[in-house]
Amino acid sequence: MSYFRLNIKPGIDKQNTEYGAEGGYTDGDNIRFRYGLPEKIGGWQGFEGQDTYLVGMPSEVFTWTSLTGVPYAIVGTSKKLYVSTGGVWSDVTPIRETTAAGAVTFSAATGSAIIQVTDNSHGAQVGDFVTFSGASSLGGNITAALLNSEYEITSVVSSNIYTITAPVVANASDSGSGGAAVVAAYQISVGSDIAYFDFGFGLGTWGLSTWGTPRPTGSTVALASRVWQFDNYGEDIVCQLVNGPAYYWDLSAGTSTRATALTGAPTKSTYALISTPDRHLVCFGTEAVIGTPSTQDPMFVRFSNQEDITQFVESATNTAGGQRLTDGNEIVTAVRSRGQILIFTDTSLHGQQYLGPPFTFGFQQLGSNCGCIGPHAAIEVNGLAFWMGTEAFYVFDGTVKKLPCTVQDYVFKDLNQVQKTKVHVGLNSQFNEVTWWYCSFTSDYIDRYVTFNYLENVWSIGSMARTAWVDLSAYPKPISTKYYENGTQATISTIYGLTAGRAIVYQQETGTNDNGVPMPNYLVSGYFDIGDGDSMLFMKRFIPDFKDQVGDLTIRLLLRPYPQATASPSSLDPYVITPTTNKVDTRARGRQISLRIENDELDSFWRFGTLRVDIQPDGLR
Repeated sequence: MSYFRLNIKPGIDKQNTEYGAEGGYTDGDNIRFRYGLPEKIGGWQGFEGQDTYLVGMPSEVFTWTSLTGVPYAIVGTSKKLYVSTGGVWSDVTPIRETTAAGAVTFSAATGSAIIQVTDNSHGAQVGDFVTFSGASSLGGNITAALLNSEYEITSVVSSNIYTITAPVVANASDSGSGGAAVVAAYQISVGSDIAYFDFGFGLGTWGLSTWGTPRPTGSTVALASRVWQFDNYGEDIVCQLVNGPAYYWDLSAGTSTRATALTGAPTKSTYALISTPDRHLVCFGTEAVIGTPSTQDPMFVRFSNQEDITQFVESATNTAGGQRLTDGNEIVTAVRSRGQILIFTDTSLHGQQYLGPPFTFGFQQLGSNCGCIGPHAAIEVNGLAFWMGTEAFYVFDGTVKKLPCTVQDYVFKDLNQVQKTKVHVGLNSQFNEVTWWYCSFTSDYIDRYVTFNYLENVWSIGSMARTAWVDLSAYPKPISTKYYENGTQATISTIYGLTAGRAIVYQQETGTNDNGVPMPNYLVSGYFDIGDGDSMLFMKRFIPDFKDQVGDLTIRLLLRPYPQATASPSSLDPYVITPTTNKVDTRARGRQISLRIENDELDSFWRFGTLRVDIQPDGLR
């Protein structure tokens, strides 16, 4: 009897065949590689120890501390804007318009929960949120307390009339109009949680093409999902809507105070950052004429006066200005890096460096044919920039390089390019990991991730769905969000007529479970054989090698006589490995054998070392 060590190199390899990946791993979920060995990833629980549900799909979470050291978090969703501190959440969504008293009236029909609201030129759309105040009872079930609440708009009848849905039906006594003091506060219009791109029916000039057919190529309808982007200006926050206006949230005004439009700033930009150490607000893909959205130039960079983020008009006495970049069709995103801001277009990389007066900033092109896929797909780590393109991953360390990736085909051949603005990258500095979450080809919502360990140069994959992520900083653990498109859980405030779509905020790397329930995980090795696979092999037994094992694991041996034959399990499968298992008898025969480790127990953990196996040449009986 002699034992052989199965030395399996770290990382998931899907570029190779299962047989060609001998000596490596070919698949896994909820697994990371650390110091060359695979282990189950850390668990998660509700942020601040509670399950808090928000309205809409989050696209960004940002954390910071006040000048007194108090931690805060802000989350932007497709429908709302929220701030949290001390476990208390506040809805700080900007208000688009507040009507004069008496401009709004209600009418209800007996036996119906639908209430008609009349407000001339209301400007609202289906799904928008409105809060009423100053209303009196309609006379029956529709009381003043019920009317003076927040509602999601159910339908838009005309430019002057829309409907809301009450939690009760009206009766015959509900014949009033709500009185002459009703005020309606309309929040900014909601965005979409799905991106659309198609040839449009009815698009173009009257009479173009034929009835009932999509318009010709070039006549396209594109609607991006809503994406927020945040940066702190001292203890306050600049809230940029991607391809929209910038808002400002003033912490000193109190956590329940809503964000407001940033005075003097462009009203339509792709991205925005505060430069450091000079503190200009830099808007990317912004307006040629400030305050005129129709003049948005997707390649134009505009920056404010130093230490004055409301002054963008250039003069001889300030440092405001602008510059148009050339290589690319649109600026996609930007990140602060060592000594400069890196600007990513759809095809190239540029650098923006502070020079001081009179030019303020200098610009240079750093790379071409290396575009970024989405506004949250690039990140800076200790002077290195990593980003996801449309067909490859890249790194900038002074020069642009493609990252060798052992799961490249797996990711990019099954990537939903229509939902590319949802791609989100997150840093987990505790484990030296950069992770991109993305939508697979058949999904409109994030359902997969790919992780790169930048110190060990290994890749892993999985199915943990996160729409936003921020590394530990203001809080001691990473913070993330998950979206349930059909979720109807209770949210932080009462909103009547609220439709489905909820998000939960998690504190990552906490425990070993999925918010109190088991976290399924598995790892699959490539096939191994004797010599060059000339002989059948017989595995009599193996000696497991696990560290810090908590709970039982299952090991399966998958056998094949030939690389393209159907895999079959060993006759004694599955093998249950307890923390005290010394050896396992197998009686497994095959030309090639693959190892699969599985676990789905509560509070479990494991770290795999080196498997020793007792194998010998044999015939297949």
